[in-house]
Amino acid sequence: MESARAKPSVVNVNAAQIRALAHPLRARLLGALRVSGPATATDLAAELDTNTGATSYHLRQLAEVGLVVEEPAEGGGRRRFWRAAHDVSSWQTTDFEDDPEARAASDWVQGNHLRLMAEFAQRWIAVQHERPREWREAVDFSDALLTLSPAQLRALHDELWAVLKRYRDSDAPAEPDAEQVILFIAGFPYVATAR
Repeated sequence: MESARAKPSVVNVNAAQIRALAHPLRARLLGALRVSGPATATDLAAELDTNTGATSYHLRQLAEVGLVVEEPAEGGGRRRFWRAAHDVSSWQTTDFEDDPEARAASDWVQGNHLRLMAEFAQRWIAVQHERPREWREAVDFSDALLTLSPAQLRALHDELWAVLKRYRDSDAPAEPDAEQVILFIAGFPYVATAR
């Protein structure tokens, strides 16, 4: 019998954690550990096309703020494995209103996240015609321009996340053709281009 998937753990990042994440390699390291699971600094350096020394240093920086932890090596040995301490990082920009450095770090992390989502979308577009028709028909790039109050926007996000959590936290075994899927949701006020 297949066991149920563990419920994802979420960290509400503090100022020290958001400052640590505001670094390109650290953000990539945490993302790689969340997607692929525990790895050594050497494995991560190869995956991310960087050097082991830099990878080790930045893993230790993430560990200092509790975003990554050491994973005991299978069978012992000298290889040092790292894993993400949480499945999801969460924060509100208002959490850092009194800390200009943390606020700037939060802005950088948000911008970097948007850049990564665009990069992931471009990767899909580059290979989509090589993928089965079922996958091509399931993918949807769309947008909507709505007129909402802040309370309505918050309610919309809450409803969408409730649906996402239902799929993410399901105890049902994965279907045979299941793959990891990135779902990016962003709702924010329209800002007209400055003239």
